[in-house]
Amino acid sequence: MNTQQNTRESHILTMTREFDAPCELVFDAFTDPDQLAAWFGPVGVDSPRDRIVVEPRVGGAWQLVMVWEEAGVAKEGPIDAVISVYDPPSLLVATQRAEPDAGPTVRTEMRLEFEDLGGRTRLHLTQGPFGSAEFVDMTREGWGTSFTKLDKVLA
Repeated sequence: MNTQQNTRESHILTMTREFDAPCELVFDAFTDPDQLAAWFGPVGVDSPRDRIVVEPRVGGAWQLVMVWEEAGVAKEGPIDAVISVYDPPSLLVATQRAEPDAGPTVRTEMRLEFEDLGGRTRLHLTQGPFGSAEFVDMTREGWGTSFTKLDKVLA
């Protein structure tokens, strides 16, 4: 018998990834618009610098627009978040609308915890809740390819 509940609360993404760079540099990659433009978004998706706003403080904006082309049609994926916890270089938390069609009251949280490994960094990412397990999987894949791009920026 399957007793797993299929609720929004059960659709939370958790990931851990290590980077070959100090915490300060990895943290800055999430708060510096120039760096975000260089790596944020899955492979095939860009985040133009002129569409990124980061105000690194509690209550500040963490906004960007991902752009891509699908079957010859230009697509956009905006992220409009507000920083709720800002503790460099160890913790960044931002709250955003979950999904474009989710409605104005549905919000999701992105929590980034940066762990110092003596010149390397372990990033713990928690994000959600999302509307479905499929959206969690799609988001996990997107972060995975974004992190591959981030590895190159940090090198």
